Amino acid sequence: MKRFTLLTTLMSLFVAASVFADDKIKHVDAAGAAKLVSEGKVTVVDVRTSDEFNEGHLKDAKNIDMMSKDFAAKLGELDKSKPVLVHCQAGGRSTRALPTLEKLGFTNITHLDGGMNDWVKAGQPVVK
Repeated sequence: MKRFTLLTTLMSLFVAASVFADDKIKHVDAAGAAKLVSEGKVTVVDVRTSDEFNEGHLKDAKNIDMMSKDFAAKLGELDKSKPVLVHCQAGGRSTRALPTLEKLGFTNITHLDGGMNDWVKAGQPVVK
């Protein structure tokens, strides 16, 4: 019985911590991201490969490949006091990058849900 209670308590704490951590991150669709980009108040971080980035990206985006060995170091060079908008191709890699951004001290993080796929589908501008 004690094991079950301990396991239940630990699971509850994990869920609570996950929900609390996610409160720091805003999620937007392509229209919401376009508004942020047009205001010029965010650093756009594209975590795709350089080949993907060169095929087309958001205006003024900084390409920091999530799979590179120096990913965290390159993120750490950015201004942590400025809001960041992070995305990838479909949302998977950028979602996995969110904890790294938080660990590095970024406090105003927005995630483009659906990534470049949704950006393009919504007819938003792409820089090549």
